Amino acid sequence: MSGDRTAEFIYLIAILVFVSSAFLVRRVPIGQGLRMFAGWVVIFLAAFVAFQMKDDIVGFANQVLDERRAESTGVAVGGNLEIKQALDGHFWVDARINGQPARFLVDSGATTTSISVDTARRAGIEPSGSIPAIVRTANGTIAVQRGRAERLRVGHIERRDLAVHISEGFGETNVLGMNFLSSLSGWGVEHNRLILKP
Repeated sequence: MSGDRTAEFIYLIAILVFVSSAFLVRRVPIGQGLRMFAGWVVIFLAAFVAFQMKDDIVGFANQVLDERRAESTGVAVGGNLEIKQALDGHFWVDARINGQPARFLVDSGATTTSISVDTARRAGIEPSGSIPAIVRTANGTIAVQRGRAERLRVGHIERRDLAVHISEGFGETNVLGMNFLSSLSGWGVEHNRLILKP
């Protein structure tokens, strides 16, 4: 045991002795005192172990955050962008539309990239004002307005002047559709990762 750890262990024992003496001074019944003492022992041991393992805990937390970040933003691998499959079985990306952050569900079943009214407002995308189009979604048939995104960036892949659909029917969900995917040189799923080739 190193000098620092020895000192910490002695400090822990001293605290437990102090707690024990407090029980004796207060004349706590033996049964209740033993239960309280055992509780304090568990608390101090847990704190001691947590302190000893703080570097490992911080490292693990950073690893989880890095994986979560990679899951949402993707990782550039050999010029491609790889997106990890989320726990819900879908592929989600944190993108930027006209410079504004927005989370998108990647959906090859959607012909056109679709955004919520709130996302359109934040990105400064105005509906064209033409007659609404009728599209089928997983939640039924809805009316959408047409618009265009000046820039849509997913990881290091950016597309300009991209057609989008805008509708309150999408709720808060934005969908990255086939008009973005088909602009790529290739895309596919391998080992629970979506691979986008610029």
